[in-house]
Amino acid sequence: MGILGKPYFRGQSIHRLDAKGRLRIPTKFREVLQNHYTDALVITRMGECLLAYPPEEWEKIENKAREFSQVQPEHRAFMRYFISSAEECEFDNQGRILIPPFLREEANLTQDVLLAGVLTNFEIWNKSTWDAHIKLDKDSYQKIMEFMAGTGL
Repeated sequence: MGILGKPYFRGQSIHRLDAKGRLRIPTKFREVLQNHYTDALVITRMGECLLAYPPEEWEKIENKAREFSQVQPEHRAFMRYFISSAEECEFDNQGRILIPPFLREEANLTQDVLLAGVLTNFEIWNKSTWDAHIKLDKDSYQKIMEFMAGTGL
């Protein structure tokens, strides 16, 4: 579980997609899954990256989404975009998952892929897209750190 004692996805890892679109999930992320969740993932799209959830965390999202209005346009749009693109991905014997082609295309995943742990899930990015976002987002980090320290916002 690590020294922090909580079963969260933390840190970053760079990997390569193979020719079939399979991605090796880092050991530290696999250990969180194996020790605290089902050893599988639900992957969906969000902006320019993909989000990977343990099935137990994904179920919480689906439970909330079930309460959405069937007629409110924003709710319907969310369901079409986020929920309808979700795919269950199981691991092979080598700790890889096959990312479906439409999701690879959506996130522009070609070869170099960055996985970023964000607590209850992790993001899957095209490495170049990640680098560009990190540079653009630097200004907002200071404001958030001030908020976290209790001095801002």
